[in-house]
Amino acid sequence: QVQVVESGGGLVQAGGSLRLSCIASETFDDLTMGWFRQAPGKEREGVSCISWSGDNAYYTDSVKGRFTVSRDNAENTLYLQMDSLKPEDTAMYYCAPVTCAPWGPIVDPDFVDWGQGTQVTVSS
Repeated sequence: QVQVVESGGGLVQAGGSLRLSCIASETFDDLTMGWFRQAPGKEREGVSCISWSGDNAYYTDSVKGRFTVSRDNAENTLYLQMDSLKPEDTAMYYCAPVTCAPWGPIVDPDFVDWGQGTQVTVSS
């Protein structure tokens, strides 16, 4: 089972940008990958996902036009470029292998070893 390590989070003012990275422990060029986030007291939310080829991507409505997902299969790395950040984007962000459904990413049922996540905090 692939293991992942997220990084790139931090504290930023509203309107600022961050770029998250997710490094996989093994070749993941045959995996669809996704980003999730969870704010305190809220359920985990699917934010974005991208096909193995990078040709297709999904974004939840609240981040469309502001976030961009990409991947570098040669480096086993998934990215999430986050621009025009808002306080409501504050959450712990995680990556995982997924099925990219029309309504959002669905975590691979065999994936149980979530990474530690990376904290994004946006101040107003």
